[in-house]
Amino acid sequence: MKKITFLSVFLLVGITAFGQKNLTIEEATSGQYRNFAVESLVSPQWRKDTKTVTYLDKTYSNLIAKSEESNWAETTLLTKIELQNALKSKFSSDEFALRMLPYAYSWIDKNTLEFEVDGKNSKYLIQFDIVKKEVKNGFAFPSEGRNQTISSDGKNTAWLDDNNIKITNASGTISVTSDENKGIVNGSDYTHRQEFGIAKGMWWSPKSDKLAYYKKDETMVADYPLTDFSARIAANKNIKYPMAGMKSEEVTLVVYDVNSKKSLTLQTGEPKEQFLTCITWEPSGKFVYVGLLNREQNHLKLNKYDVLTGALVKTLFEEKASTYVEPLHDLTFLPNSNSEFLYRSEKDGFEQLYLYNTDGKLVRKLGYNNVVITTLLDFDTEGKNVFYIGTTNNGLDRQFFKVDLKSGKTTQLTSVSGFHDGSLSSDGTLLFDQYSNVTTPNEVSIVNLKTKKTTNLLKASNPYLGKTNLPKMELVTITSADGKTPLNGRLIYPANFDANKKYPVMVYVYGGPHAQLVQNEWLGGGTLFDYFMAQNEYVVFTVDNRGSDARGKDFEHVIHRNLGVNEMADQMKGIEFLKSKSFVNQDKIGVYGWSFGGFMTTSLMLDHSDVFKVGVAGGPVCDWKYYEVMYGERYMDMPQENPEGYEKTNVIKKAKNLKGHLLMIHGAQDPVVVQQNSMEFIQACINEGKQVDYFLYPTHEHNVRGKDRIHLNQKIADYFNLHLK
Repeated sequence: MKKITFLSVFLLVGITAFGQKNLTIEEATSGQYRNFAVESLVSPQWRKDTKTVTYLDKTYSNLIAKSEESNWAETTLLTKIELQNALKSKFSSDEFALRMLPYAYSWIDKNTLEFEVDGKNSKYLIQFDIVKKEVKNGFAFPSEGRNQTISSDGKNTAWLDDNNIKITNASGTISVTSDENKGIVNGSDYTHRQEFGIAKGMWWSPKSDKLAYYKKDETMVADYPLTDFSARIAANKNIKYPMAGMKSEEVTLVVYDVNSKKSLTLQTGEPKEQFLTCITWEPSGKFVYVGLLNREQNHLKLNKYDVLTGALVKTLFEEKASTYVEPLHDLTFLPNSNSEFLYRSEKDGFEQLYLYNTDGKLVRKLGYNNVVITTLLDFDTEGKNVFYIGTTNNGLDRQFFKVDLKSGKTTQLTSVSGFHDGSLSSDGTLLFDQYSNVTTPNEVSIVNLKTKKTTNLLKASNPYLGKTNLPKMELVTITSADGKTPLNGRLIYPANFDANKKYPVMVYVYGGPHAQLVQNEWLGGGTLFDYFMAQNEYVVFTVDNRGSDARGKDFEHVIHRNLGVNEMADQMKGIEFLKSKSFVNQDKIGVYGWSFGGFMTTSLMLDHSDVFKVGVAGGPVCDWKYYEVMYGERYMDMPQENPEGYEKTNVIKKAKNLKGHLLMIHGAQDPVVVQQNSMEFIQACINEGKQVDYFLYPTHEHNVRGKDRIHLNQKIADYFNLHLK
C-alpha cells in the first residue's frame, strides 16, 4: 500500500456539545445558504474609477458604499424606495413593486449602474445614474425576451425573441433576423451547447455601430423527444440533441450594421461542423477574431476577419494536441491597444497567459510555475500589469497574482493558505480580498498593494457553533494509481466519533473534467448533506481523481478515449486508504454521485461489485454514444473512431455484474444526459435478471432543484440507511 500523507488542517467545529441537535434534511439541503449561511458582503463590486466598494445590505434594500476616502466607513448610496420612485417616474407608475434591489448589478462608469428588473408586465434593462437618482437609459422587453445586452454607448440593446434577434432603442424596436424555421437560431448563448467557454451569443462592437452574433442551423440535427407528463394527454417536446458520431449543428458568425441595417457573414469556411468560439472585437472595431476548432477538437485556428467584407485577413496562430484542444476564453486586448492581446491556453501544461500581437507573433509567455489561472481580473491604470487568481498547494488553494507585461515577472499578492476570491480597484492599487479555509469561515479585507496595509471589513464567526454538532473533517492526500501523483481527499468523521466502533462509508464522487470537490475552503468544499450523513454515523469520503479540475493538462487529459478507467483506478486508491482505517466497516461501503458522478457510481458498482454494496446514481451517462457531440467527442472521440473505448466504458453491457443495491435517479425532462441512458441500463438489468431500483422526477431536468431537492436528499439518505446500516 502506498504511503498516505496528511495535510495538517482540521475543521475544529465537531466537538460534541450537550443539547446540540443534528441537522434536519431541510437544513442539510438549503441551510448552507440560509440559516447556516456564513456572514459575507452581498454582491460586492468596485465602483468604477474610484476607491470605493459597494454591496447590498442584508435586507437587499440598500446599496452600501465603503471608501478609502472615508476610512472605510459605511454610507448608503441607493435605497429600494429611491430606485422604485425613479422607475415609476420613467415608466408606468403601477408597473413596479420592488421586493429588493437587484442582486446582479455592475458599474458602467463612476456614476452609472446597470442591472435588470422585473415589472408586472415586462422586464427592463436599466442604466441608472446614482448621483441624480434617475434612469439614464431604460429598455423594456416582453417577459419572455432573453439575453439582453446593451451597447457600450447605452443607446441600443439587443435581445432575443425566441430564435430571432431584435434591437430596441429610443426610436422603437427593429428585427435583425426573421427566421420562421425554429431550427435556425440566432444570437443564442446556447450555441455549441455552451461548451468552449461560450456564455453569450451576441457581441456589440466597441463603437456600438455593429452587432456580431451566432447563427446556428440545427435543422439537420435529429429531434429528441422529452415527454411533458403535465398535459391532459402527455405530449412530446422535441429538442435538438446531436449525439456523438451523428450529425451536428452548423454555425456561422454574422455582423449586423445598425446604421445600414445590413448583415454579412464572416467567411469561416468549411467544414460546416466546426466550432466557433473566442469571439472578440478588436478595439478599433474594424476586425473580429474567431477561434475555429475542428470537430475532432484537436486543432484550433485563431483567425482575424474584416467586418466590412467578411473576409479572412489571416490566421494568427494554430494550436494542436494529440488529445484535445479546449479554448475557453475570449481574447483580452491590452488597454489603449489595437495590436496586443492576452490569450489563455493550457498548451504548455497549465492554463496560463500568453501575450500576442495581431500579426500572430508570440511576444511573451506570462505563465508562472505550475499555477493554473482560474480568474483573469484586470489591468492597472497604466496597463503595465495584469492581475489574476490562480491555483497553489496542489490545486487546493486560490491566490492573487500580478504579472508585469513587459518583463513577465510574476508576484503572488496573497499568502494566507485558503481559497481567495475578489477583485481589483480600477487603478489597480486596492485589492478586495475575500477568503476562507478549513478553519476560517470568511474574512474580507481591503489590501493596499502599494503600502501593504490591510483593512479588515468583515470577519465571520462560525455559524454552526451552538446550533448543531458538526462532525470533524480533515483534508488528506493519497497517491494515485500511477504511483506518483498526489490526490486531494476530504474525510468527514461520524458525529460523536468512537475510534473503537466500525462505521459504514458513503463515498461521494464526481470525478469528471471541470469539477473539483475538495478545496481548502470552509467545509473543505463539501455540502451540508455530506455533514448530515456524517451526523447519521457514516464516514463520508471524497477524492478528486485524475481527470478532475485545477491540476493541469496532464492531470486531466489522462482520461482521453477511456472515460472512467483511470478515474476508477484512483477512486480505488481512496478505498485502500479507507480500508486502512480501523473504524471503517469494509463490508459496508457505498457510493453516490450525479451526472459524471452518476456514471462513476454505476461504473464502480459494476466493476468493483465486491467492494461497493450500495450505490445511488443520479442522471448517469450509461453509454457515451448517447451523449452529445461537443463534450462527448472531446473526451471519447467518435464511436466510429474509438469503438474499444466506448465498449470498455459502457455500463449497460456490464449490467450482469450488479450484486449490490443500486438506485438510479433521473429527471424526465433532462436535456443534458437524456433519460435513454438509464432506461437502457434498466432494460439490461431486466434482461440479466438483476434487481435494480429506479426513481423518476417527472418535471425536473438534469438536476433536482428547489424544494424538491429536499425530497431527493431524503431519498438518498433513506436508501443508504435501508441497505448499508
